[in-house]
Amino acid sequence: MNIHEYQAKAVLKEFGVPVSKGIALLKPEEAEAAAKELGGPLWVVKSQIHAGGRGKGKFKEASAGKAGGVRLARSIDEVKQFAKEMLSATLVTEQTGPAGKQVNRLYIEDGSDIEKEFYLSLLVDRETSRISFVVSTEGGMNIEEVAHNTPEKIVSFSVDPATGVMSHHGRTVANALGLTGDLAKQAEKLIVQLYTAFLAKDMEMLEINPLVVTKQGQLKCLDAKMSFDGNAMYRHPDVFALRDETEEDAKEIEASKYDLNYVTLDGTIGCMVNGAGLAMATMDIIKLYGMEPANFLDVGGGANKEKVTAAFKIITADPNVKGILINIFGGIMKCDIIAEGVVAAVKDVGLKVPLVVRLEGTNVDAGKKIIAESGLNVLPADDLDDAAQKIVKAVKEAA
Repeated sequence: MNIHEYQAKAVLKEFGVPVSKGIALLKPEEAEAAAKELGGPLWVVKSQIHAGGRGKGKFKEASAGKAGGVRLARSIDEVKQFAKEMLSATLVTEQTGPAGKQVNRLYIEDGSDIEKEFYLSLLVDRETSRISFVVSTEGGMNIEEVAHNTPEKIVSFSVDPATGVMSHHGRTVANALGLTGDLAKQAEKLIVQLYTAFLAKDMEMLEINPLVVTKQGQLKCLDAKMSFDGNAMYRHPDVFALRDETEEDAKEIEASKYDLNYVTLDGTIGCMVNGAGLAMATMDIIKLYGMEPANFLDVGGGANKEKVTAAFKIITADPNVKGILINIFGGIMKCDIIAEGVVAAVKDVGLKVPLVVRLEGTNVDAGKKIIAESGLNVLPADDLDDAAQKIVKAVKEAA
């Protein structure tokens, strides 16, 4: 689960992390009061969307001005103007794709006198099963570009969970960023605070880009990107309350209600599969035969009729779907249960696109019989290769 920058900074403040003072707003009329409360003389007006690259992003609407999604304002009038231009406009960044995202929230923040900019992040290192720090002197830049062009400027290390953060970790960060004296002490304190917050809130990723040194000699987190382990949110109702569903795909939200693993993609063939590995293989073979999957959908090993029906409805709700491939290997999941769910869903929502069903495993004969006797226009398949070829052919013929 992701949250907005202003929410992430509020979380960090709970742990004493130094961040700038700011005020979130939903309406342009709130901008003047926010600017006056902060005092100026320099303000930063930030679009709040779940995507990076906001500063370099472009708005689709001409009325939003030519500047990006993060703007410096040197007067209250500029704050008001930027708020009016940016709110409700569609911001396109490298991470949003060409469709962009509508800006429904702004964050008005105190400006900072910046001396230096750095990059710092924490993430779960699956190879070591530890939390890792990644630091770089190249703050404010896309870390992927830094890794590709100047990998020597990135320093990373993991923390032993038995000891937690120790003084030598702080020295490693300070040395990597060229910090000495009081700034080195601030860096050591900061990474303890960030590591503590990461563990306490069950985060998956925490990115500070940039981490800055101000001209007053203070380390400050100027931006914060934060994501959490969705499976741990039952432990953190305060964090879960920060969820902004307007930033999420409606189909993915609906899928989460039924504990379905669903991700929207850009293709035209909808997929319903049990098991993440089989789902990946299904998407790969669709691409092999020249078309693109419209989604990743894993109904899981213990799905019931209601779950399958919900999954089918979610797939058919996507207007980009021109064909559907159901690929089930019955183990814990029984093929007849899948078949009953498919029949119920088709009768409920209708079937306007080609449907290919491949069943194998537990109760496969019973499942095939249910499909065959349903009277539905469904193409059966003997194996995955046969299923992929049939759905690709059916979609092309229907186009």
